[in-house]
Amino acid sequence: MTALYVDADACPVKAEAERVATRHGVKLYVVSNGGLRPSPNPLVETVIVPEGPDVADMWIADRAGPGDVVVTGDIPLAAKCVAAGARVLRHNGERFTPENIGQQLAMRDLMADLRAANPLNQGGSGKGFTKADRSRFLDALEREMRQAKG
Repeated sequence: MTALYVDADACPVKAEAERVATRHGVKLYVVSNGGLRPSPNPLVETVIVPEGPDVADMWIADRAGPGDVVVTGDIPLAAKCVAAGARVLRHNGERFTPENIGQQLAMRDLMADLRAANPLNQGGSGKGFTKADRSRFLDALEREMRQAKG
């Protein structure tokens, strides 16, 4: 049975994920370490994990597998879920795949090394999340959900 897992800390597309899960009749797990308002939707389970580094990620990684869809911006979590056979999307609709996850991990590590080497340049806030990103995510999640349900 297909499930949708959302790494909900700092996730800008929880409402969109709930809409798609509801349309497909799929259980949605919204996982975080707190601060979320639970949904009244019977298909949505809000999972509050204990405080600690990567606890929400571990909860998702322990459960996601073939036929499931995961939404996360966390590249190590994405790598674990891809390895387990899940379909994985970023919040902007970009897909993590077996073909690109190695490069994504390497780029993440390179950027961490560059930030560590220059403590004065810690990066900016990045670009904002746009309507186009939200639309791209909805299209991608719909596509992934159809594929996952096969």
